[in-house]
Amino acid sequence: MDRSGELNEVAEKLGIGHYQRHVLLCVGDQCCSPAEGQAAWEALKSELKNKGLSLSQAPNACYRTKAGCLRVCKSGPIAVVYPEGVWYHSMTADRIPQLVQQHLIEGQPLADLVFAENPLSLSNHDEERKDQE
Repeated sequence: MDRSGELNEVAEKLGIGHYQRHVLLCVGDQCCSPAEGQAAWEALKSELKNKGLSLSQAPNACYRTKAGCLRVCKSGPIAVVYPEGVWYHSMTADRIPQLVQQHLIEGQPLADLVFAENPLSLSNHDEERKDQE
């Protein structure tokens, strides 16, 4: 059964292909309490929607994913923002509005909450693809 039509519809409905950033938020119970993780997730959903960044084609459009574990398991909730690859600790619900405004809208990471960086480079990916051809 060909599912490409169905998948294309879902992707279009979700705005996949139009996002500038992707936020993964770990709500696993090894790095924070379930209540704390869920509160952070709800805050992220709300802030992205209120700022017009969710299900959007705006210049700062952002996709979000709730993760059960990002394997850090300390000082959570843990968040990572791609393509910059900025990893955040202690991303509680009260810090989410600052993350959305300062990093996702203004492009400035929250330096005091960053514990690692691993940026994705499209140019490196394109070079690797060419090497494989």
